Amino acid sequence: MPIEKNFTEGKILGPLMKFALPVMFAMFLQAMYGAVDLFVVGKFATPEDVSAVSTGSQIMLTLGNLIISLAMGTTIYFGQQIGMGNAKKGGAIIGASIALFATIGMATSVIIPISANGIATIMKAPEDAFSKTVDYIMICGAGMLAIVSYNLIGAIFRSMGDSKTPLMTVAIACGFNIAGDLVLIAGFGLGAKGAAIATVAAQLLSVVFSMLIIRKKEFPFEFNIKMIRFDGEIIGRVLKLGVPIALQDFLVGISFLVLQAIVNSLGVTASAGVGVAQKVCGFIMLVPGSFMQSISAFVAQNIGAGKTDRALKALKSTIAVSFIFGVAMFAFAFFKGDLLTGLFAKDEEVILAGAEYLKAYAIDCLFTCFLFCFIGFYNGRGNTAFVMTQGLIGAFAVRIPVSLIMCNWEPVSLFHIGLATPCSTVVQIVLCFGFYALIKKKGTSVAVMSKVNGE
Repeated sequence: MPIEKNFTEGKILGPLMKFALPVMFAMFLQAMYGAVDLFVVGKFATPEDVSAVSTGSQIMLTLGNLIISLAMGTTIYFGQQIGMGNAKKGGAIIGASIALFATIGMATSVIIPISANGIATIMKAPEDAFSKTVDYIMICGAGMLAIVSYNLIGAIFRSMGDSKTPLMTVAIACGFNIAGDLVLIAGFGLGAKGAAIATVAAQLLSVVFSMLIIRKKEFPFEFNIKMIRFDGEIIGRVLKLGVPIALQDFLVGISFLVLQAIVNSLGVTASAGVGVAQKVCGFIMLVPGSFMQSISAFVAQNIGAGKTDRALKALKSTIAVSFIFGVAMFAFAFFKGDLLTGLFAKDEEVILAGAEYLKAYAIDCLFTCFLFCFIGFYNGRGNTAFVMTQGLIGAFAVRIPVSLIMCNWEPVSLFHIGLATPCSTVVQIVLCFGFYALIKKKGTSVAVMSKVNGE
């Protein structure tokens, strides 16, 4: 089987959109994965269960994004090799990546459950929901190996221009998770604990079924079990590309956890409301989020082929399309936010609290179309150190300080606290445009970029 999509020839927007659609559907299902937990808990359990799932799922989302970001090192490295016509190296890259991520998965599956009580304490989980939050974190943390596995599968296939197989793996997980939630929460009344069990079981079953399907595929390179080994050169390259992205996403995730902890201190209603709003955000940010992942693979192949102008045209095209959707999502989320949060909660106070917080994220929709596309573009180029830097500045120089200021601004408003996010995004966009002006001024060539990346 040849490489699924070679992005170095032909039209740009059409093939990129066609590639991005399965990515977007996969992200939609991934958002559904967590949203179904909250939806079923919100309809069949207590506000304490909603708070526990809100806090616990935010922690697991941060850890999941960390793995996805680290796996971007595999996506970028393999994608660049494809662009250079060296796809046969794929077997070695995949084998080394499996060895690396299996180790990470096993380690986190032990560490997180052990640390669950301390994590819930740091997150200032409301007293009434504390034990439920600990249970959720412990159970989900034990399933980290499965989370790592299907995220690595997605990274490998996206690098080959195949966005359909990752969609399949997420669809399988989502289907099992919905069934598990209905049985364990609606049927047996297990609340937050049932949501966690359903999540882990769905992840395990998804990996098993996905591996059975993937075994039937043919690849344009040799791969066997002997290739699963610690290759220092390959792992070093994957980590050099992936660690800055992962560190950035992890620390940005930490900033959101700090924000969640601030909100948790306001009580169960505020905690549950923000958790509901964040689930809604997973849907309204689908288009820019899918472009961020898609353009990375597109740009990586073209940078490997030396076609920097083609990569730049892809950036401009994705920003234009993403902005159109951003305006529509802003209008809906800002003016009809209660309809969206009402899908995930039955308590009127929780619905209104979530809608208030969601207004701030609605504003952010107008800016993420620029930021997310820029991040995908720079990741594909291999400028992951810059991506890390701008993310950390946005998180720790803007988002956390602004949220702390707003938390002490009387009367306290979830909308004002939420404004920390669009404020951070604006600063990051300015940095991205500044970096773009810098590389344009230097007339960065492939040779120069390779030197920057240490190749």
